[in-house]
Amino acid sequence: MGSVISFENHALANLRARVAAAEEANQDLIAFARGHSGAVASIHAAVLAAIEAEGLDHLIHVVTQEWPQLLGLDAVAVALYAGEMGVRADASGLQFVDPRLIEKSVAAFDGVLLRGVGRGHPLFGPACELIRAEALIRLTSEPPLPSGLLALGQRNPQSFDTRHGSELLIFLGRVLTRCMGRWLNP
Repeated sequence: MGSVISFENHALANLRARVAAAEEANQDLIAFARGHSGAVASIHAAVLAAIEAEGLDHLIHVVTQEWPQLLGLDAVAVALYAGEMGVRADASGLQFVDPRLIEKSVAAFDGVLLRGVGRGHPLFGPACELIRAEALIRLTSEPPLPSGLLALGQRNPQSFDTRHGSELLIFLGRVLTRCMGRWLNP
């Protein structure tokens, strides 16, 4: 004669595991939404500050001096080239650089490059030694306006894997490009 096998305990354990996994996924989604909302608010504040700039010098000041605090970063640098001239600006001021360095840097990617690093991009200047995570954003303009790179860096290592963060940073770069164009080609 056969015996009856109870699947109830196995089914109940399986159901509990699925509920726990769903709860964990829900918590991850909530944490992502909160972080994304904070990132959007920071980007909006940075964009508004750039739009309110009263000239190119003021815009560069906003980007290099105010954006680090607004975006929760340790360093922000802008590097631009047009023809045979290249410049970079960061919290320590404005310096001339070889335009080929900037061209080579932006040729390596389209849009935005998010990465963890042992040392930041050279265009961060003196701060490059401290940078452990960076976002490099390509700034593209039609000549005679300059093209270049917006470099955002932080000391803490960070893993970058969100498409939405890239889209926000590309938007930030496009706003900066248009604001610079407004002052360079009125």
